[in-house]
Amino acid sequence: MPATTMSKELLLIEKVAPADEAAILVLNNEHAAELSWLEPERLSFLLGEAFYARRIGALEAFIMTFDQDADYDSPNFLWFRDRYPQFVYVDRVVVAAEARGRGHARRLYEDLFDHVRRAGQTIVTCEVNADPPNPVSDAFHAALGFTEVGDAVIHGGKKSVRYFARPTAG
Repeated sequence: MPATTMSKELLLIEKVAPADEAAILVLNNEHAAELSWLEPERLSFLLGEAFYARRIGALEAFIMTFDQDADYDSPNFLWFRDRYPQFVYVDRVVVAAEARGRGHARRLYEDLFDHVRRAGQTIVTCEVNADPPNPVSDAFHAALGFTEVGDAVIHGGKKSVRYFARPTAG
């Protein structure tokens, strides 16, 4: 199939498999400032705890989320656990630089919302950096219907974040 035809087709959203871990690790760590650095063992552990972990294409984008029952020690995840009895937390979503502008992040979130509803969950949560600021992420999450529900300074005062939630019912 010619490349021009292929580029117009939507790539499938697929479950993350063990064979994807090396590529996910590279993409994650290219964006460690926004996401946090992961070692291979930690990534494997987190994927084992994930409520929903999906990728698009060979690895144009990926998302990893956890529900309230996950064995996860992230201060952002724990902030939500302290306040919500049931939730799905978006821990990380990243789109490769060469794949930006294709709607991958929106597609991953929409698929997540559908999965969350089918699982009987009612709220999706996330955090966005306030310092350093991330205005693109702010606008993206607002367009998806997320609203701010709190904030915190974490990592010994090195980072400040704002917490967001979006109901999935309806």
